[in-house]
Amino acid sequence: MSLDAFLALLVYAFVTSITPGPNNLMLLASGVNFGIVRTIPHMLGISIGFCVLLLAVGFGLGAVLTAFPALHTGLKIAGAAYLLYLAWKIAMSRSLSAKGETEAKPMRFIDAAAFQWVNPKAWVMAITAMAVYTNADHPFLSVVLIAFAFSLVNLPSVSIWAGFGTALRGFLSDPVRLKWFNIAMGVLLAATLWPMLK
Repeated sequence: MSLDAFLALLVYAFVTSITPGPNNLMLLASGVNFGIVRTIPHMLGISIGFCVLLLAVGFGLGAVLTAFPALHTGLKIAGAAYLLYLAWKIAMSRSLSAKGETEAKPMRFIDAAAFQWVNPKAWVMAITAMAVYTNADHPFLSVVLIAFAFSLVNLPSVSIWAGFGTALRGFLSDPVRLKWFNIAMGVLLAATLWPMLK
Protein backbone atom coordinates (compact mmCIF):
# COMPACT_ATOMS: atom_id res chain seq x y z
CA MET A 1 0.00 0.00 0.00
CA SER A 2 1.45 3.34 -1.04
CA LEU A 3 1.77 6.25 1.37
CA ASP A 4 -0.98 8.13 -0.51
CA ALA A 5 -3.33 5.14 -0.23
CA PHE A 6 -2.54 4.76 3.49
CA LEU A 7 -3.21 8.46 4.14
CA ALA A 8 -6.51 8.18 2.25
CA LEU A 9 -7.34 5.14 4.40
CA LEU A 10 -6.56 7.12 7.57
CA VAL A 11 -8.91 9.90 6.43
CA TYR A 12 -11.63 7.33 5.69
CA ALA A 13 -11.09 5.68 9.08
CA PHE A 14 -11.23 9.04 10.87
CA VAL A 15 -14.34 10.31 9.10
CA THR A 16 -16.27 7.08 9.59
CA SER A 17 -15.14 6.72 13.20
CA ILE A 18 -15.98 10.24 14.33
CA THR A 19 -19.31 10.78 12.54
CA PRO A 20 -22.58 10.00 14.33
CA GLY A 21 -23.68 6.40 14.47
CA PRO A 22 -24.88 3.90 17.06
CA ASN A 23 -21.52 3.64 18.86
CA ASN A 24 -20.95 7.38 19.13
CA LEU A 25 -24.49 8.16 20.25
CA MET A 26 -24.25 5.49 22.96
CA LEU A 27 -20.88 6.91 24.06
CA LEU A 28 -22.33 10.42 24.25
CA ALA A 29 -25.16 9.13 26.44
CA SER A 30 -22.73 7.07 28.54
CA GLY A 31 -20.47 10.08 29.06
CA VAL A 32 -23.46 12.09 30.29
CA ASN A 33 -24.84 9.36 32.53
CA PHE A 34 -21.63 7.75 33.87
CA GLY A 35 -18.68 10.07 33.17
CA ILE A 36 -15.53 9.39 31.19
CA VAL A 37 -13.81 6.95 33.56
CA ARG A 38 -16.75 4.56 33.77
CA THR A 39 -17.16 4.77 29.96
CA ILE A 40 -13.58 3.63 29.22
CA PRO A 41 -14.49 -0.10 28.99
CA HIS A 42 -17.24 0.83 26.51
CA MET A 43 -14.76 2.81 24.38
CA LEU A 44 -12.16 0.03 24.45
CA GLY A 45 -14.81 -2.56 23.59
CA ILE A 46 -15.82 -0.56 20.51
CA SER A 47 -12.25 -0.11 19.29
CA ILE A 48 -11.08 -3.66 19.88
CA GLY A 49 -14.36 -5.25 18.80
CA PHE A 50 -14.33 -3.26 15.57
CA CYS A 51 -10.71 -4.23 14.87
CA VAL A 52 -11.66 -7.91 15.27
CA LEU A 53 -14.66 -7.41 12.95
CA LEU A 54 -12.41 -5.73 10.36
CA LEU A 55 -9.95 -8.62 10.44
CA ALA A 56 -12.76 -11.16 10.17
CA VAL A 57 -14.27 -9.37 7.16
CA GLY A 58 -10.85 -8.97 5.56
CA PHE A 59 -10.02 -12.63 5.99
CA GLY A 60 -13.24 -13.96 4.49
CA LEU A 61 -16.35 -13.37 6.60
CA GLY A 62 -17.67 -10.79 4.15
CA ALA A 63 -17.61 -13.43 1.39
CA VAL A 64 -19.51 -15.87 3.61
CA LEU A 65 -22.28 -13.33 4.19
CA THR A 66 -22.48 -12.63 0.47
CA ALA A 67 -22.73 -16.36 -0.26
CA PHE A 68 -25.45 -16.90 2.38
CA PRO A 69 -27.93 -14.00 2.20
CA ALA A 70 -30.18 -15.59 4.86
CA LEU A 71 -27.32 -15.36 7.36
CA HIS A 72 -26.87 -11.71 6.46
CA THR A 73 -30.61 -11.05 6.89
CA GLY A 74 -30.59 -12.81 10.27
CA LEU A 75 -27.67 -10.67 11.39
CA LYS A 76 -29.52 -7.51 10.33
CA ILE A 77 -32.66 -8.53 12.24
CA ALA A 78 -30.69 -9.42 15.37
CA GLY A 79 -28.77 -6.14 15.12
CA ALA A 80 -31.94 -4.10 14.69
CA ALA A 81 -33.60 -5.78 17.68
CA TYR A 82 -30.58 -5.23 19.91
CA LEU A 83 -30.21 -1.63 18.77
CA LEU A 84 -33.86 -0.93 19.61
CA TYR A 85 -33.37 -2.52 23.04
CA LEU A 86 -30.35 -0.26 23.69
CA ALA A 87 -32.27 2.78 22.44
CA TRP A 88 -35.10 1.97 24.87
CA LYS A 89 -32.68 1.60 27.79
CA ILE A 90 -31.05 4.95 27.02
CA ALA A 91 -34.39 6.73 26.54
CA MET A 92 -35.68 5.44 29.90
CA SER A 93 -32.58 6.41 31.90
CA ARG A 94 -33.52 9.18 34.32
CA SER A 95 -30.58 9.93 36.62
CA LEU A 96 -26.88 10.61 36.43
CA SER A 97 -24.99 7.72 37.91
CA ALA A 98 -22.71 8.46 40.84
CA LYS A 99 -19.76 6.21 41.68
CA GLY A 100 -21.64 4.47 44.48
CA GLU A 101 -24.79 3.73 42.49
CA THR A 102 -25.36 0.16 41.40
CA GLU A 103 -28.72 0.42 39.62
CA ALA A 104 -27.60 1.96 36.32
CA LYS A 105 -24.45 0.54 34.76
CA PRO A 106 -22.41 1.58 31.73
CA MET A 107 -21.94 -0.87 28.88
CA ARG A 108 -19.26 -3.46 29.64
CA PHE A 109 -16.21 -4.06 27.43
CA ILE A 110 -17.48 -7.43 26.19
CA ASP A 111 -20.95 -6.04 25.40
CA ALA A 112 -19.49 -3.14 23.41
CA ALA A 113 -17.13 -5.49 21.53
CA ALA A 114 -19.95 -7.91 20.74
CA PHE A 115 -22.21 -5.06 19.63
CA GLN A 116 -19.88 -4.41 16.68
CA TRP A 117 -21.09 -7.68 15.14
CA VAL A 118 -24.68 -6.42 14.96
CA ASN A 119 -23.93 -2.72 14.36
CA PRO A 120 -24.99 -1.81 10.80
CA LYS A 121 -22.57 1.13 10.54
CA ALA A 122 -19.64 -1.04 11.67
CA TRP A 123 -20.41 -3.58 8.94
CA VAL A 124 -20.65 -0.90 6.25
CA MET A 125 -17.36 0.62 7.44
CA ALA A 126 -15.59 -2.75 7.50
CA ILE A 127 -16.84 -4.03 4.16
CA THR A 128 -16.19 -0.69 2.41
CA ALA A 129 -12.68 -0.42 3.85
CA MET A 130 -11.81 -3.94 2.73
CA ALA A 131 -13.36 -3.49 -0.72
CA VAL A 132 -11.64 -0.17 -1.42
CA TYR A 133 -8.27 -0.43 0.32
CA THR A 134 -7.28 -4.11 0.04
CA ASN A 135 -4.41 -4.70 -2.36
CA ALA A 136 -4.88 -7.88 -4.44
CA ASP A 137 -1.10 -8.35 -4.71
CA HIS A 138 -0.63 -8.28 -0.92
CA PRO A 139 -4.01 -9.24 0.62
CA PHE A 140 -2.75 -10.31 4.07
CA LEU A 141 -0.58 -7.22 4.56
CA SER A 142 -3.28 -4.85 3.33
CA VAL A 143 -5.91 -6.33 5.69
CA VAL A 144 -3.50 -5.90 8.61
CA LEU A 145 -2.71 -2.31 7.53
CA ILE A 146 -6.42 -1.47 7.32
CA ALA A 147 -6.96 -2.81 10.85
CA PHE A 148 -3.90 -0.85 12.02
CA ALA A 149 -5.18 2.39 10.46
CA PHE A 150 -8.54 2.04 12.19
CA SER A 151 -6.81 1.20 15.47
CA LEU A 152 -4.85 4.46 15.23
CA VAL A 153 -7.89 6.70 14.80
CA ASN A 154 -10.88 4.85 16.23
CA LEU A 155 -10.23 5.10 19.98
CA PRO A 156 -9.34 8.83 19.90
CA SER A 157 -12.40 9.49 17.72
CA VAL A 158 -14.90 7.68 19.91
CA SER A 159 -13.31 9.19 23.02
CA ILE A 160 -14.34 12.64 21.80
CA TRP A 161 -18.01 11.61 21.98
CA ALA A 162 -17.66 10.24 25.51
CA GLY A 163 -15.71 13.35 26.53
CA PHE A 164 -18.38 15.62 25.09
CA GLY A 165 -21.02 13.71 27.04
CA THR A 166 -18.97 14.09 30.21
CA ALA A 167 -18.69 17.84 29.57
CA LEU A 168 -22.51 18.03 29.42
CA ARG A 169 -22.98 16.38 32.84
CA GLY A 170 -23.22 19.70 34.70
CA PHE A 171 -25.79 21.12 32.30
CA LEU A 172 -27.78 17.88 32.36
CA SER A 173 -27.74 17.49 36.14
CA ASP A 174 -31.25 18.99 36.01
CA PRO A 175 -33.57 15.92 35.91
CA VAL A 176 -35.89 17.43 33.29
CA ARG A 177 -33.03 18.24 30.91
CA LEU A 178 -31.50 14.82 31.46
CA LYS A 179 -34.82 13.10 30.79
CA TRP A 180 -35.26 14.86 27.44
CA PHE A 181 -31.60 14.38 26.52
CA ASN A 182 -31.85 10.63 27.11
CA ILE A 183 -35.13 10.41 25.20
CA ALA A 184 -33.53 12.31 22.30
CA MET A 185 -30.49 10.00 22.36
CA GLY A 186 -32.74 6.93 22.39
CA VAL A 187 -34.75 8.22 19.43
CA LEU A 188 -31.58 9.14 17.50
CA LEU A 189 -30.08 5.73 18.19
CA ALA A 190 -33.23 4.02 16.91
CA ALA A 191 -33.18 6.33 13.86
CA THR A 192 -29.75 4.98 12.88
CA LEU A 193 -31.65 1.87 11.71
CA TRP A 194 -33.34 3.82 8.92
CA PRO A 195 -30.60 3.32 6.28
CA MET A 196 -30.54 -0.41 7.04
CA LEU A 197 -34.28 -0.75 6.50
CA LYS A 198 -34.29 0.82 3.03
